[in-house]
Amino acid sequence: MLQPTPTHLPKPVSGASTPETARFWLKRFERLLRGDVDHLCTLVSREMGKSEWEVFSSELMPLMASIRWHRRHLKRLLRTRRLRGGAFWQLSQRQRLYREPLGTVGIIATWNYPIQLLGVQLVQALTAGNRVVVKPSEHAPESQLRLLELAREAGLPEGTLRWTEATREAGAALLQEEALDHLIFTGSTEVGRIVAKACAERLISSTLELSGRDSAIVLDDADPKRAADSIWNALVMNAGQTCMAPRRVLVEAPMYRRFIEALEPIVSASTAVRLVQPQEVERCLGLVRDAVTAGGRCLGGPVESTDGRTMQPLAVVDCPPEARLVEGAHFGPVLAVIPCSDFSEVLERHARCDQKLATAVFTQSEGRLERIAEDFESGIVTLNDCVLPSGHPAAPISGRGASGWGSSHGAEGLLQLTRPVVVSRTGRFMRLPTEVPSDGIQQFLRRIMRRGAHRG
Repeated sequence: MLQPTPTHLPKPVSGASTPETARFWLKRFERLLRGDVDHLCTLVSREMGKSEWEVFSSELMPLMASIRWHRRHLKRLLRTRRLRGGAFWQLSQRQRLYREPLGTVGIIATWNYPIQLLGVQLVQALTAGNRVVVKPSEHAPESQLRLLELAREAGLPEGTLRWTEATREAGAALLQEEALDHLIFTGSTEVGRIVAKACAERLISSTLELSGRDSAIVLDDADPKRAADSIWNALVMNAGQTCMAPRRVLVEAPMYRRFIEALEPIVSASTAVRLVQPQEVERCLGLVRDAVTAGGRCLGGPVESTDGRTMQPLAVVDCPPEARLVEGAHFGPVLAVIPCSDFSEVLERHARCDQKLATAVFTQSEGRLERIAEDFESGIVTLNDCVLPSGHPAAPISGRGASGWGSSHGAEGLLQLTRPVVVSRTGRFMRLPTEVPSDGIQQFLRRIMRRGAHRG
């Protein structure tokens, strides 16, 4: 049971539909989360197999940062503002842009970061003024239930936040029966297609955060030790169950030997990790075996699981480009390392993947990255680091194609959960005539337009 709310906190808000009341709710929510840190870490660790430190650092710390960011910027982002720059014939008109909540937002929660991802989605949907209904993940029911209880206890009015059972059937019912104005789904591309079809049939807008199969790119002027440390840390984080974790490393030929020398001892020192979905263990191990059979060399080992749930993180170096491991269609801690003759080959191999969320580039020339960043077609490009910078609370996560659509996190994610409403006022004593102007006035307006075209 939750303890009584401490008296030094602000009074419960009457609703989260205005920036001021939303900021009060955020403050209370953050205080309750801080007081429940140990319990949340224990719950997630038990359900996901993560260490409590990993839960604290990768789940609770980013969520707290997001809450604080929204408290600081919410009022500015949702404020009413005047639209300036109107045409000369609109002199008597004044337009103001308002942000209104969408209505009821459904969230089908994911399991791989059960507190961080659901927590940020709740923060954005509720502070935008929406009602929210959540389908918790069947893999993290206890930890997500606790998070939802804390969010409600922080002062939401009756009916603002509801949740279903943590079952697949409940997710299907949410899509088919709930009166939704928007849906947020985080999960695989395969399930995302089903969700998108269901939303399209009911004309429900959606945000789809689907899988990435991203590349890490090590250029010929990189620091090999830093690259190896960062890439491997991103791979083993959350047992490789991170949508923006690297699936392959593309290394320019002059740097290849030095990178492998830096990577090998790190891989050898890794310890076994537990995956949530047993079928992914066998898939990962099978991809490694196939890549080795095709000519790759496996770092780490053994390439087996003793209990069907745990495995050793693995890297296949000299990985044949045609190996299925290179495609990255897995969700676990295995990595393909591929030598590339030059940057053109790096781009060509990177472009073969149709799911790009975050590309990590390692080079000591920051100016070089600025020139080539758009070539990677990713929503996030990190320089000399991997995954961690994407945790910035203002950084939007935006998929494209098979990686989904819409934005979450940051200003873009918040505004997507509102709708713009423009209110136009025309002055009482001066307005544009509604009758057709005389021929002379029409010719005068045409001359003005032609002169503007010549100046342009």
